[in-house]
Formats: sequence, structure tokens, C-alpha cells
Amino acid sequence: MKSIIRSLRHRNFRLYFFGQGLSVTGTWMQSVAVGWLVYDMTRSKVLLGVAGFASQILTFAVAPFAGVLAERWNRRRTILAAQVLAMAQALALAAITFTLPEEQIDSWVPIWPILALCIFTGLVRGFEVPTRQSFIVQMLEDRADLPNAIALNSFLVNTARLVGPLIAGGIIWAAAEYGESEHGEAAHGEGVVFLINGASYAAIIAALLAMRIAPRRRAPAGNVLAGLKEGFAYAWHTPMIRTVLALLALTSLVAIPYSNLLPAFAKDAHLLAGGPDTLGYLRGAAGVGALIAGALLAYRRQAVPLRRILLGSAVLFGVGLIAFALLARYESSLWLALPVVVWVGLAMTAQMYASNTLLQTTSDENKRGRVMSLYTMAFMGVIPFGAMLTGWLAEVLDARLAPLGSAYEGLGAPLVVAAGGAILMIGTLLLGGRLPKGIRAGPPTAEGIEPAE
Repeated sequence: MKSIIRSLRHRNFRLYFFGQGLSVTGTWMQSVAVGWLVYDMTRSKVLLGVAGFASQILTFAVAPFAGVLAERWNRRRTILAAQVLAMAQALALAAITFTLPEEQIDSWVPIWPILALCIFTGLVRGFEVPTRQSFIVQMLEDRADLPNAIALNSFLVNTARLVGPLIAGGIIWAAAEYGESEHGEAAHGEGVVFLINGASYAAIIAALLAMRIAPRRRAPAGNVLAGLKEGFAYAWHTPMIRTVLALLALTSLVAIPYSNLLPAFAKDAHLLAGGPDTLGYLRGAAGVGALIAGALLAYRRQAVPLRRILLGSAVLFGVGLIAFALLARYESSLWLALPVVVWVGLAMTAQMYASNTLLQTTSDENKRGRVMSLYTMAFMGVIPFGAMLTGWLAEVLDARLAPLGSAYEGLGAPLVVAAGGAILMIGTLLLGGRLPKGIRAGPPTAEGIEPAE
């Protein structure tokens, strides 16, 4: 246990860990509620994709600039401002949902303010995520604990990924089950989720205010575009960074967006044919897998080749998506599909951990902010394009296959998810040969940077 939690001996990281734990739980709750509300109102897989696109597209656009600014601004103040804005966004979503007229629940009319707030979320996240990633090292007095802190941060996020969806699904289900009007009260259940998320930001705001951060030498002010160009050039001419980012972008485009289609898998009559509780089970199962991966990675003591973790987990991620797509085609297969989703969550988390650790521990100190902004861009920034693509393809395939008979109805989402898994496996095999060998996840040097062999 001491090995698992060794980075919690640092006061600042300890404050961050517990404050962020409450906040990110609320964030995962909101993610489930937004997807369910959009699909309940529109029954459109395309709109599910649009919602995912809207919530993250500006992350793609602003993250590179945020990486440059993270090396020049006060990182704690930047993160603090982002948390306050995210709290305001969640409370605004709650206000809209509570005042939603019941007659508009099954129409597209109220979807636009929700999408606008999703876009705002992406803008805030674009500044907050790369700044927070590069801030982790500042919270540690001993940089040798950086790999463990990254693993614990992953464990934290994925514990919330388990707990948050289950709570959100339970709240929405209870409102629909016991309310006077199924649709109207369901929307009120989602409003409660948004309200809880808004309140949860108070924990991380208080933690940030309580930290005692030593001053750091900031990058000199200069032309932002020149700094951005320098960061891109550094990443491109470093084979390890270039390959890791390429694989991460591919994963974000074709594999990770499977989660945006989970409301369709949970609700559609020709798939699992369940309700918000089914969606909560699916999201929670992915969280269980991620939680297991986070615990194993935090406990790991011996040096393990990160190349093996990265490539092996990416292949397992693809295999898991194919297996889930096959099982979720049958209404009675939920309890068979859930272990596969656990597998998917474990593999995805291991891949993200390996990518993050490789980039943070091998980047130059004066370029870490820019490298982590590219990580955010390749990870969270590419996901909205994948969400749009998968939602559109699932809708098109459903329309094309439905006339062929009942056996083909609802087959769009499973086909898209299975194809994404296959593409990820092929891409991993092609890119794997370009990843430098000898990079290990063992104890770093005194400076916290372990050179690649």
C-alpha cells in the first residue's frame, strides 16, 4: 500500500488528489446525463455524435496555445479560473434542464442551448487539461514520484469513471421510475445530476487555494505562434513523441468514441433494450476496468518496458471492442457484455497511462507544457471528430440495412464499434515498429526524467 500511494506524501498532491476526486466524479456524472438527455430528446445517433463533438472540438483548437501559455502563466491560477468557469457551465445546464417544458422533451428545440454549453466546456477544458497535466510535477517535492503520481491520477479519474455513471444512472432512473411523468421527471433527474456536478467543483477549488506552490522559472514572454511552432517541431523530430502521439490520435478517432454510442446500445430495442440503469452499468463496467488498471500501474515497482504496455494494451483495446460489438447485439447478453467492457476499460487506461508517462518523463522541462498540450490535442481533441464520424456512420448504416429485414435492424452501432477495434489493431501493428525500444517505466533519474535508450 505504501508503494501504491507514495506520491500522496506530498501535501500539494494530496490536496489535489482528494479535491479532484470529488470534482471528476461530478464530471463523469454529467457526461452520462448529457448523452442520455440528448438521445432521449432526439433518438438520434448523429446528435449523440454532435454532442460529443461540441463538448471537445474547442479542446482540439485551443490546447496547443494553452501548452505554450502554461509555460508562461501561473499554472495554479489558470486551473483555478477554469474550474470556476466549469462550475458555472454545470449550473447553467441544470437551470436549462429544470425549466425545460415537458412538451419539448421529445423534440429538437431545446437541444441548441445544451450544445452551446457543451462547446463552452470544450473551450474551458482546452486550457485546463494541458495546464493541469504539466502542473502535476510542480505538486511534487521529489520528481522521482512523478510516474506514481501519473498512475494515481489515472486511478483517481477511473474511480470516478466507475462511481459517477452509476450514481447518474441511478438518479435518472429513479426520477423516471417514480416521477409523475416519465419524460418530464427524467429531465428533472438529469438536472439534479448537473446540479451535483456544479457543487462538486467546490472541492477542487478549495484544494487549489490551500496549496503552497514553490515559485518556478517561467518561460520568457514572446511570440506565441513561434513557441507553438517550436513545440510542434520538437515533437515531430523526436521519434518516440511523434509515434506515441500518432497512435493516441488514431485511438481517439476510431476506438474511444465507442462510449458516445453507449446510450444507443443501452436503449435501442434491437440491442440491449434497457434504460438509464443499463447505461450506468456499461459506463460503470468500463470504470471497473480502468480502476483495476490504475491500481496495478500504481503498485508496479519493477521496471517494465513502456513500449510493451503501450502496444499490448492498444491491441487488447481493439479486440475488446470487437467482442463487445458482437455481444451487445443481443438483448439478453448484458451480463456477458459487461466483463468485456471491463476489459475495454482496463486496456484503454493502460494505453493512456503509458502514453502520458512516456511523454512527461522524456520531454525537456522547458517543452513539457507544449508536449502535454499535443497530448491533449491528440487525445481529447481528436475524440470529437471520432464522435461525429461514428455517430454519422451508425445512423447511415442503420438506414441502409433496415430495409433488408429485422435481422439487420440496429446493426449500425455494433458494426462501427467493431470496425474501430479492427482499425486500431492494424494501426498499432504498423506504428509499433517505429516506437524506439528500451524505454522503461522503472524508477526515473533524480531529475525525474529517464532517458530513452
